[in-house]
Amino acid sequence: MTVKPDFTTAANHASTAPAYFSVHDIHAYYGESYIVQGVSFNVHEGEILALLGRNGAGKTSTLRACARVSSPEVQRGEIWLDHQPLHTMSAHQAAAAGLGLVPEDRRIIQGLTVEENLKLAQIAPPIGWSLERVYDLFPKLKERRKQEGVTLSGGEQQMLAIGRALTRDIKVLLLDEPYEGLAPVIVDKIEEALIEIKKLGITTVLVEQNAVRALELADRAVILDTGGVVFDGTAKEVLENAQLRAEYLAI
Repeated sequence: MTVKPDFTTAANHASTAPAYFSVHDIHAYYGESYIVQGVSFNVHEGEILALLGRNGAGKTSTLRACARVSSPEVQRGEIWLDHQPLHTMSAHQAAAAGLGLVPEDRRIIQGLTVEENLKLAQIAPPIGWSLERVYDLFPKLKERRKQEGVTLSGGEQQMLAIGRALTRDIKVLLLDEPYEGLAPVIVDKIEEALIEIKKLGITTVLVEQNAVRALELADRAVILDTGGVVFDGTAKEVLENAQLRAEYLAI
């Protein structure tokens, strides 16, 4: 078994507990554009980490770099999950190792029902949650299981995207803007599900423009600015620091 190096966090917060998911000195580009500029952070097992920053700060690019997708191109850095070096893997290998990405556009497959979208994710091992377990978490999906996935409401599509990720045997869930366009009552439902997921020991990294909601849910926060980490600490510290929020989050 490959053993992860003992990285420390990039800014002013470091835990004495061993990290479960480590991102160390990641540099990534879109063509000539230098987007992710030496980002580092650690997440511990079962934590919810809010990855925050203004538009263009590099949040989505950092998530995509962690998921090993082809764009942006990662040119330097290391990503470790439970002693496994994701930086040496392709996107599908990282997914098989336990990394689940729910992108902002959700990627619901047109022409397939809710149930077919879920079953498709289970074609190749490792298999995670059963369909019934997903339906227990999101009862609305069971009601809509024979409906074409792309015809669901925005909130139901988000539930489907998260449920589809859970049908894989994931260890870390990467969520990109899960609250976007959703009514507050639907955001409540998504957060209730994320709390249940946390109770099961699944680690979550959450990118969200609704920073206050994300911080109220999260254990810790990392703030990015122009592609680099400017804060790494507890979510409570951000909520209590008006100057930090105003400077980097405009709230």
